[in-house]
Amino acid sequence: MTKRRSGPPALLALEDGGVYRGQGFGAEGDCEGEVVFNTSLTGYQEILTDPSYKGQIVTMTAPLIGNYGINAEDAEAERAWVEGFVVRELSPVASNFRSTEDLHGFLLRSGVVAIEGIDTRALTKRIREKGALRGVVSTAQLDAATLVDRAKAVPHMEGRDLVAEVTRQREARWTEAASAARFQPEPDDVCGPVFDLTVVDYGAKWNILRNLISAGFRVRVVPADADLATVLAGDPDAVFLSNGPGDPAVLTYAQDLARGVIARGVPLFGICLGHQIIAHALGGRTFKLPFGHHGGNHPVRDIATCRVEITAQNHGFAVHPDIFESGAVQLTHENLNDGTVEGLRHRDLPVMSVQHHPEAAPGPHDSLYLFRRFHDELRRLAS
Repeated sequence: MTKRRSGPPALLALEDGGVYRGQGFGAEGDCEGEVVFNTSLTGYQEILTDPSYKGQIVTMTAPLIGNYGINAEDAEAERAWVEGFVVRELSPVASNFRSTEDLHGFLLRSGVVAIEGIDTRALTKRIREKGALRGVVSTAQLDAATLVDRAKAVPHMEGRDLVAEVTRQREARWTEAASAARFQPEPDDVCGPVFDLTVVDYGAKWNILRNLISAGFRVRVVPADADLATVLAGDPDAVFLSNGPGDPAVLTYAQDLARGVIARGVPLFGICLGHQIIAHALGGRTFKLPFGHHGGNHPVRDIATCRVEITAQNHGFAVHPDIFESGAVQLTHENLNDGTVEGLRHRDLPVMSVQHHPEAAPGPHDSLYLFRRFHDELRRLAS
């Protein structure tokens, strides 16, 4: 029988006065951020390393986390990006043939403070009823009133530009495909021509880049602050805007870049934050969701095919539907839980985007076709 580790006492305190007591694991100390919940049953490593979670403390709704450990293949970035981590129970066993370390050890070396042993169902219900709440997790300060006051002082997510903290600093080529064998596919390995694609990194997940390679793109990645001349250097066949954290409304430099790409007639595709940036560039606006969409079980309808896909999602903002009133932009995907915008395209220009995550890391594979759809659009334009 595996002996359970005994962590230090820890507290999670929320801005509304809610306090949850448990045991700390991972790093000791404290962390602060917006507390959200994720409904994925698996995929905690991908969640922890997703740059879009910068500024947030993630609560897993699944009751047992850590049972298959951590491995090198499932990372979505070089490091963990969540501010803190909350689980009902940390598994005392990491049992998987790919596992190279346990979750506690990974969070410890990553400097991420985590808490276990709290009622995550009650916490999730609280967030659903009140919306995402600012909070603090601490093993260093156990006075509840002090931590509640600190939670009230945590910056709101609205108005925050967190992209600068997660984007890469230098331009680079990406060559890894979405298969276990790491190789750069030759033109014959994909269906059709290989197109040159510039990816603007607002916090790009690695599996998005892998799937772009597998779909038939030659990928060049540039930092979020790259200007239009840099993005279009070498005359790429298309531009891709990645996922990322924070409030899309304040990313005026990204919106201006998207407008420049669109004005020059270069095909443009965006996912998650990239989708929201494109909406702003086309004259739309975004708004804050009550508690966001975070998980791997969100139903989305593809308007063109009427097909319902189960999708992976991670966003706290959404595109306002009044973007469709002019008729220039059309809805392509709709969230079946709350009717929010999940995808759009311009009627006359080669511009498309989706709010959900087709790269399936973590999550279902129903939307993987979107990478190929974009590639097919470029083939159509080139013919």
